[in-house]
Amino acid sequence: MNRQPVLRGQLVTITPSVADDYDALFAVASDPAIWDQHPAHDRWRADVFRAFFDEGMAGGGMLTIRDAQDGSVIGSSRYGPYDPDADEIEIGWTFFARDRWRRGYNRETKRLMIDHITRYAATVTFHIGEANARSRTAVAALGAVLRPGTIDVLRGGRMVPHVVYALRRP
Repeated sequence: MNRQPVLRGQLVTITPSVADDYDALFAVASDPAIWDQHPAHDRWRADVFRAFFDEGMAGGGMLTIRDAQDGSVIGSSRYGPYDPDADEIEIGWTFFARDRWRRGYNRETKRLMIDHITRYAATVTFHIGEANARSRTAVAALGAVLRPGTIDVLRGGRMVPHVVYALRRP
C-alpha cells in the first residue's frame, strides 16, 4: 500500500512531504483562523506546528498539496496507518490556505486520495473534532457517513472527543 503517492488533479498536485516542505507548510499553517474550530487550535504556533510536522514525517503518510497551476504549497493532508483487521485507513490532518477554502481544492484533494487508497482498503475513515463544523460538513459532502458515538483522541496533551465518518469503497 502506497501511503505517499503522487496524485494529480485539475486544481492540485499531491506529493510525498519532504523536510524541505516545512517552511512553505508553516507559512500556510501560521494563520490562526485555519485552526479556530480544530481541537489543536494553537497549531499555528511554530513549536506546535513543528511537532505536528515531525509526527507526520515520522508516520510515513504525510502529503504536501500544491496548486496545480503554479506549484505553490497550499496545504497538507495525511494517510494514517492501515488497520488490516477492519480493512480501513484514516485520511486526515488536512489543512489549506484560507484563500483555497470553498473553491474545490479540499474536495478534489480528498477525492484523489480516496480514489487512490480504496484500491487497497475497503473503508476510509475521517476522525474529526466533535465541534469542528467546517470539517464535518466537508466530509459529509463527500458521502461519508457518521458512525455512532465518539472516540477520544489525544490532542495538545488532552483527550478530545472526535466523531468518526466512514466511506466504504463503491
